[in-house]
Amino acid sequence: MSHEHERPVEPFSDLHVEEGHVRATLLHDPTVEGLDVALYIDGSGSMSENYKERTVAHGGGLLYDLFGWGEAPTIETLPNAVEPQARWMLEYLASKDRNGQLRCAYWACGKDGRKVEPLGELTAADAKATRFLGPRHFGQFTVLTPALHDFRNYFEGQVAQGARQGCCVIITDGQLHDADEVKQWSRKLAQDIVRGKLPRVNLIMVGVGAGVNEEQLEDVCHEEYPGVGHLWCHRVAEEIKNIAELVAALVDDTMTVAAGGTVYDDKGRVLKAYEGRLPAVLEFEVPEGCESFTLEVGGQRYTQPLPEEEHHDEDHDEDEDHH
Repeated sequence: MSHEHERPVEPFSDLHVEEGHVRATLLHDPTVEGLDVALYIDGSGSMSENYKERTVAHGGGLLYDLFGWGEAPTIETLPNAVEPQARWMLEYLASKDRNGQLRCAYWACGKDGRKVEPLGELTAADAKATRFLGPRHFGQFTVLTPALHDFRNYFEGQVAQGARQGCCVIITDGQLHDADEVKQWSRKLAQDIVRGKLPRVNLIMVGVGAGVNEEQLEDVCHEEYPGVGHLWCHRVAEEIKNIAELVAALVDDTMTVAAGGTVYDDKGRVLKAYEGRLPAVLEFEVPEGCESFTLEVGGQRYTQPLPEEEHHDEDHDEDEDHH
């Protein structure tokens, strides 16, 4: 029998206790506390094929036409190659975001490739309904700097509301036409982080397909900035169906600032130590009479009260004697 009379406190979303065994589910990863995320998807013309929906015909045929035998003809519309990946990324990144909302936009749009077309601030719940059909105006050039300016403006607003670190995820399938501008923008960002004008920001770029200039991405991403180190990291996926998995791995590797964590009982004794990345569900044993446990991770401590153990009927008389 599990007992759930104690309300979970953040970062826990669910709590089960049974005969000293605790099962606590994390609402979000506390190693990314205060993180605000944004997702920018390439809207240049070279991506346009990836946004096209496909149709598949079922049934019909000569025998159906002549005699009505078999399955009636139907046309099934399949999602484009981007949409399932974008939805998966949106759900995953929203679970890392401090308020579960992230800015999503197409970049490299418009004739000059300098337009940004926002999709809005989306949540994990929005992922199932949001259509990723591409921008209204595909770009003729792959120009990243306007998207970076858009992210900075958005992030500054989030910092004013409590964000303590940022992560910008960028998907591209081509060669950047403004690599030097991107490096200048990055230098200015690094200086402002060092001066305390902005908290730490991590920039993640995932290239997809044969059109990506990996040498150029390495040149941008391997730059180190005084007092900050690397701002950028990147990977290249051969096919678009692999980008969501790559993004998840890069975000985990980049944003996990503390490896693992430690669980203590209410007397300060160690109950369990996680040396690697924290799992989504923590399971451990607590001693009899323990009233709470504390998770310590990344220098932060989160204390969760435990429900009182309920006694079985056969213990009832014994309890009465003690009163």
